[in-house]
Amino acid sequence: MKSLFLFEFIIFSLVSLILIFILLFLAFLLGPKNASNEKVSAYECGFEPFGDARDNFDIHFYVVALLFIIFDVEIIFLVPWVISLSSLSSVSFWSMLLFLILFIVGFIYEYRMGLIDWISFDV
Repeated sequence: MKSLFLFEFIIFSLVSLILIFILLFLAFLLGPKNASNEKVSAYECGFEPFGDARDNFDIHFYVVALLFIIFDVEIIFLVPWVISLSSLSSVSFWSMLLFLILFIVGFIYEYRMGLIDWISFDV
């Protein structure tokens, strides 16, 4: 059984590597060769680079990106909990409820601080 798994793994790896090299070669062969000035220009975070790198600038974009990552990771914790909810104990239920309360309190705090003021709750 173990040797069959090893054989399948080796075959899968070889086929994957061959496919990767074929696709890279085709992209190099068929891809465009001339790059425009717009394509090779520096682009970062939604604005053209300007001035010295040590100048102060607005970090609102980075704060929003970090908040999205934090909330996205916290939401991922809910998926296994929901799937196994019927077989969990009451301690698991209440600990996740505490987690959700802290999650909502954090969201309200960020909204009141103006970090996510682009979200509109008007219906």
